[in-house]
Order: sequence, then C-alpha cells, then structure tokens
Amino acid sequence: MRRLLADYGMLLVLALLCALFSVLTLKRRQPQGEEAGAEIAREVDRRFDPSALVVAVATERPPSRETVETVARILREKGFSRVRTVTGTPRDLRLALDQARREGERPVAFALASDVVDWRVWEILPEKYPDLAETPRVVAEAEYRPDFLKPSNLLAVVDRIVVIAIIAIGMTMVIVTAGIDLSVGSLIALSGVIGTLIMKQLGGLSAPAWTVAVGFLAGTLACGALGAFAGVLVARFRVAPFITTLALMMVARGLAFLITGGFSIYQVPKALPWLGQGRTLGVPHTVILLVGLYAVAHVFMSRTRLGRYIYAVGGNEEAARLSGVPVPFVLIFVYALSGLAAGVGGCIQASQLNTGTPNVGLMYEMYVIAAVVVGGTSLSGGSGRILGTLIGAFIISVIQNGMNLLGIESYTQNVVLGLVILGAVLLDRVRRTSRLTGGPAES
Repeated sequence: MRRLLADYGMLLVLALLCALFSVLTLKRRQPQGEEAGAEIAREVDRRFDPSALVVAVATERPPSRETVETVARILREKGFSRVRTVTGTPRDLRLALDQARREGERPVAFALASDVVDWRVWEILPEKYPDLAETPRVVAEAEYRPDFLKPSNLLAVVDRIVVIAIIAIGMTMVIVTAGIDLSVGSLIALSGVIGTLIMKQLGGLSAPAWTVAVGFLAGTLACGALGAFAGVLVARFRVAPFITTLALMMVARGLAFLITGGFSIYQVPKALPWLGQGRTLGVPHTVILLVGLYAVAHVFMSRTRLGRYIYAVGGNEEAARLSGVPVPFVLIFVYALSGLAAGVGGCIQASQLNTGTPNVGLMYEMYVIAAVVVGGTSLSGGSGRILGTLIGAFIISVIQNGMNLLGIESYTQNVVLGLVILGAVLLDRVRRTSRLTGGPAES
C-alpha cells in the first residue's frame, strides 16, 4: 500500500479533485443545438405517424435555430413529409397557426427548442386555438451536467497549464539538484520579445513562415544562454541559487523592457499563431508539444546516465563528486535546460497572444515551483519525478479552474493555492524526517 501511494498518490488526488469539482459544478441544463434536436426527433418519430403535421418552433438565437433545423432534417430523413419550422417570435407562431387553420391542417405535435417553452402563447392557446389545446409539446428533457466536465472547460484546464508544465520540466531538474530558479517568469517575456523582434526585422507582417522558427530559436537559445550563465555562477562561484536567479529575474525583465521600449511588438508574421493556436486532427499543437517533451524528459531522467547524475548531485553533492560525477557540468546543464524550457514557454505565449509583450510571465515562477513541489519533488533535492510534475501542474490548474467556476474571488484562490503548496512542503518534510529517524523507507 505504501508503494502504491508513493507511485499513484498524486494521481489519486487529481482524480478526487476532478470528482469534487464535477459534483460542485453540477447544474440542471436544457440540451440545445444538434443534441436537443436529435432527442426531440427521436421522441416525435416514436410517438407520431410520419404523415402527420409537426410544427418545430424556435427563436432566432443560433442554438435554438439549430435545434429545430436538426429536428426537421432528421424527421424528413425518417419519412416525415409535413414538417414546418417556425423561427422567430410568438407572433410568428400565431401567424403560422392561423395559416395552418386556413389550409385546414392541424399539427399533431409541437417540437420546441428550450427557449420557447415559457412563451405566454402556450397559456392562451386553449382560448385562441381550442382545437390545439391538447396538442403535445415535445421538448428535450433537462438533465444534470457538471460544468467542469464540459469539453470546452477541460480544454481550458489544459491550455492553462501548457506553458507552466513545459517550464516545470527544467524546474524539476533544478530542484532535484537542491537548487531553485526564480528567473523563469522573466525569461518567458524575454524569449517572446526577442523572437518577435527578429520576426519584425525580417519582414514583419509580410515575413515568410520560416522567420517564425528563426525567431523562436533565437529567443529560446538566448534564454538558455542566460540559464547557463546562472549555472556557472552557482557551480563555479558557489553563489546561492536563490540570489543568482533572483538577480537574473530582474535582469531578464529589464532587458525585455529595454528591447521593446516598454511597448508590445505587433508587427509579426501571419504564421505566428500556428504553434499556440493551431490544431492537427482537432488536437492543439501545444498539447502535442507538451506530450512529446514530457515523454523525452521522462526517459531522460529515468533511463540515462546524466539523469542519474542529476539525482546524485541533489542527494549528496560531495558524495557524487567523490564518485566521479561531473558536478559543475550537471549544475550548469540543469540551469541551462531550465532557461531553454522557459524560452520555449515564452515562444508559446507569444504565439498564443500573437504579439511580443514585455510584461507577460508575471508570477509564473511561483506557479511553476508550486507544480513541481505539489508533484512530489523535494525542495531538499535528490528525489522527484517528471510525470509527477505534470500531475502537479494539472492539480494546480484544476484547483484554479474549479474555483473560477464556483465564482470564488482571486484573493481566496491565492489563499487556497498557498495552503496547497504549504501542505505539499510539509508532507515532504514529514517523509524526509521519517526516513532520517529510521521510519519505513520510501521506495
């Protein structure tokens, strides 16, 4: 059981959070559009003869109109030759009923979109049209559905964490070495403005698509170089990672504003949104990139020698050095990789916004660190998993998204997220204390 909880505990927490917000956001909803139309058509087909007159009623609103259009299409496919659609206001319905009366026709059923059910015309129907007083009205049945599980909302959960999760790959490796990188939020902005500035210089709005790749590569490599510089300060000059990356955070943010003069860069190629907003077979390109990067990072950390070196440095730097591990190289490598990951995140952000903005990425370093810590990586170094970080990023995103759906103000959200991070840190401390005092070892 202990091994099971160690391996899948955070995944269980994520599943429980999803279940919790699914229950809390459960609402009674009336189906609309094609779904409602198909349900109404099935009921009409089951109850009435295809030769009968059916009147489908809706307003001009697109979902409502789509409902009756679907009803009419499906019923005609099933052999109903006398289906009339009325789209508009109660007056339009009365005019249609008057015309049917003049033609000597009487509908056997009304197929109604959800937003016409409360029309007052139904109350006066027995008085104005006595022969239609008992005519059945077929409506799609309301059902309880959670807002949290709506496809659009689940996509929003993923979109929220793509940049954070990608940057968290590099942050995980840094924290596994018992370090920290506070500069990633500023590097997001720096990467975006460098990339878009190069695109602007290469042609701007009329630049070919390849300039986007050149700009992204330049922005990412610039951030990687700054990360490597921080790694040199930490590895060779023994400057504390906190101070080193705090200074780099200020430098990178200042450079982003100096490069742009404090303004956003809008003269970018039309191909820029391809990465951040494009899709292939319905799957966002950012999600494909996220899955690919995590697969590579997982294999790297669990199957390669350099990955093992990273864990060794974080577990006991001196013991790793005496065992032949190139400690300075490992430290420089992880900080450079953290910078590169932040650079990729900045490219995605610029692509999503379709501009280079020097003030993006504010507080992102906090969310990235939170995702890593919640995912089970120890701030003391030596332990942590890449896939755990991905789960941690999802946990943070699910909590934020769920609180947004529940209408909880941002101040309360910050309190909750702070408590979640504190709880994760305390849990890590308890586990480490248990191991040091001879408690059951964590495998």
